[in-house]
Amino acid sequence: MEVVNALGRRKRAVARIYVTEGTGKITINKRDLTEYFPSSILQYVVKQPLSKLDAVEKYDIKVNLYGGGFTGQSQALRLAIARALVKINPEDKAALRAEGFVTRDPRAVERKKPGQPKARKRFQFSKR
Repeated sequence: MEVVNALGRRKRAVARIYVTEGTGKITINKRDLTEYFPSSILQYVVKQPLSKLDAVEKYDIKVNLYGGGFTGQSQALRLAIARALVKINPEDKAALRAEGFVTRDPRAVERKKPGQPKARKRFQFSKR
């Protein structure tokens, strides 16, 4: 199997991944998954598509991850892994879609409007 690459985004986070056959090693910015995401919840989020297809120890994944916070980064990585798995085997797409791993989450920060302190917050209204 040749190298399969994919891209995942969430909020401001971008994950570029390169998948090869291997032993299940996930390297993020030249660091191990457990070192980069110490939280077991975030590690679980990243591995969800692999667990769904019983492919946790089938592929080695090299990741370039930048932007956003740790939650956004983990979800961007999850999307990238799901997209790579679909590239490898298109029949898996239905199973991954049912779990919602193939859908890009479109929610992002709303812009600040002029004449307001934040995007939706207004200054205090004074009648007199």
